[in-house]
Amino acid sequence: MTTTQVRAVCPHDCPDTCALLVTVEDGVATAVKGDPDHPTTAGVLCTKVARYTERTYHAERLLHPLRRIGKKGEGKFERISWDEALSTIAARLKPIAARAPQAILPYSYCGTMGLLQGESMSSRFFNKIGASLLDRTVCATAGATGYKYTIGGSVGTDMEQFQNAKLIIIWGGNPIASNLHFWTRAQEAKRNGAKLIAIDPYRSLTAEKCHQHVAPLPGTDAALALGLMHVLIAEDLLDHDYIARHTLGFEQLKARVAEWTPERVADTCGITVAEVVELARLYGATAKAGEPVAIRVNYGVQRVRGGGTAVRNIACLPALVGAWRHAAGGIQLSSSGSFPSNKVALQRPDLLKAMPRTINMTTIGDDLLRPASPAFGPAVEAVIVYNSNPVAIAPDSSKVAAGFAREDLFTVVLEHFQTDTVDYADIVLPATTQLEHVDAHTSFGHLYMMANNAAIAPLGESKPNTEIFRLLAAAMGFDDPCFRDTDDELASIAFNTKDVRAVHFDWESLKLKGWQKLNMPEAPFAQGGFTTPSGKCEFYSAAMEADGLDPLPTYLAPYESVASNPQLAKKYPLAMISPPARNFLNSTFVNVKSLRSAEGEPHLDIHPEDAAKRGISDADMVRIHNDRGSFIAKARVTDKARPGMVVGLSVWWKKLAKDGKNANEVTSQRLTDMGRAPTFYDTLVEIERVVA
Repeated sequence: MTTTQVRAVCPHDCPDTCALLVTVEDGVATAVKGDPDHPTTAGVLCTKVARYTERTYHAERLLHPLRRIGKKGEGKFERISWDEALSTIAARLKPIAARAPQAILPYSYCGTMGLLQGESMSSRFFNKIGASLLDRTVCATAGATGYKYTIGGSVGTDMEQFQNAKLIIIWGGNPIASNLHFWTRAQEAKRNGAKLIAIDPYRSLTAEKCHQHVAPLPGTDAALALGLMHVLIAEDLLDHDYIARHTLGFEQLKARVAEWTPERVADTCGITVAEVVELARLYGATAKAGEPVAIRVNYGVQRVRGGGTAVRNIACLPALVGAWRHAAGGIQLSSSGSFPSNKVALQRPDLLKAMPRTINMTTIGDDLLRPASPAFGPAVEAVIVYNSNPVAIAPDSSKVAAGFAREDLFTVVLEHFQTDTVDYADIVLPATTQLEHVDAHTSFGHLYMMANNAAIAPLGESKPNTEIFRLLAAAMGFDDPCFRDTDDELASIAFNTKDVRAVHFDWESLKLKGWQKLNMPEAPFAQGGFTTPSGKCEFYSAAMEADGLDPLPTYLAPYESVASNPQLAKKYPLAMISPPARNFLNSTFVNVKSLRSAEGEPHLDIHPEDAAKRGISDADMVRIHNDRGSFIAKARVTDKARPGMVVGLSVWWKKLAKDGKNANEVTSQRLTDMGRAPTFYDTLVEIERVVA
């Protein structure tokens, strides 16, 4: 028996981007472990990725090209050859590309975070066609935009420093479920005497283990941040020297937050005045004592109308108290802006002959049903889906399914399994998993460039995304040399080697070691140097004003809440949020039986007061509904959900739920204040017991 160990990377949509060691025995991957030498992974994997071989060798892996033989949505297919699949796709795409190339649409997101298997050869292919561009907004663009206006790019506190903080505020995230290695460091800080505070409408697994849990109403985080700033300024819990040297617009900010008294904030957020005042005092006094204070803000705060504003407001706090002076102080939303990735070289936008329209992935439900018009352009006639499962994950799901059900829509899906979206495909192409291909990775939670080596040969007839798009390019007759670049050649240009952050980088050595830390300062903004137009933390943003936005921190009430939309709330009085379930990652891993068994079945957490009003008992089946749709789940009566709010942990494959639906039946296609992102947590519903 020949046994080897291969260096790899977790490819999934998680900030931890773990370094993996894959044990291979006679060509079969037998174990996936965390690399004990990688400083952030430290040998530990989440329960999902620790079972990665179960996913790779799953009995239901798609291993051959398929052609639809039933109605769209039925999921009936027959096996065909690769030659037949490629010639069929080319025959359908060529006349569209000749007549109206923008009628062809890619749809992808973070099914893999890899620079190669994500958007390299695929982008070249669609750029050469002149297809519509996809605005990939479904997760992070609201917060990233608010952060950029305030601080600059997505750069913040190094995750490896958080254990040295004396106060950590975990705002809008549940790292036990979705950022495990940050949580390990937060626990170390706790053992060292730090105080941990969770801000979350839901008492998550993380909130239960923090010293304090503050539970504002969904969509009111921006108001809470304004209230904290009010108290910090009113009680002079400030670093005046840092403000004077490294910020812009303090006097305007001071006037704005004067309006946001603790009483007003408490009323807006549905919390107590004491919670507002005491949190601000703790944050400001700890910083004033010269101790590091850190905020880990996550994506939960941004999935509402004012989501970008919420992140902007929160991002102002560290500069007010001088938290950036410490390596363990400041804020982290994402580290993705730290990486000198070379996306232009990978994606080749120069292949475009003209700038096509852009379609927002969040509004795919409406856009697939939209007819041709001067404003919209041609109707979408063909969609190629890869690294995503839109029928399950996109909002306003009934419209998404209706769009994909169009008989005149030609749909190709690259996948590992027969997901909800695959059921609507005309042609299905089997893709490799992370153990079967090469890739290069950045991270949005740490500062390591990563290399993924192929541990095993592709199973069946599956192929890497890069190879699939090379073959599609050849079938379309594209003979540009760039479509012949190998994966190693792509990986060698994935990072800008002239950038000081990637000093001493080369792909061959990265493959051998698996990871290399960026050359970054320990405390990125200790001496200012923000990447805003002014080089300062911008409390007042001229760029926002130029973009038609309020240049100062403000508050935008949710589209759907009891306070902001009382007429709608008469019909649908409960706010619903749908954060990730611990055993799933978006809609990935839902079909892994051991993980689905651990999660149980779709359920809805509801507060005892709200349950009693509706005659709902624990374990009752309930129907959650609004004007957009409905789904059924099992009620869990618990005070983890605050009064007036219900929580549906997600995202289930619709076909694996009893009623064939999931939480996105009731979510909206409305967009955030900035970043054109989705408003998944800006949803009013009503709940009723299902009578058997």
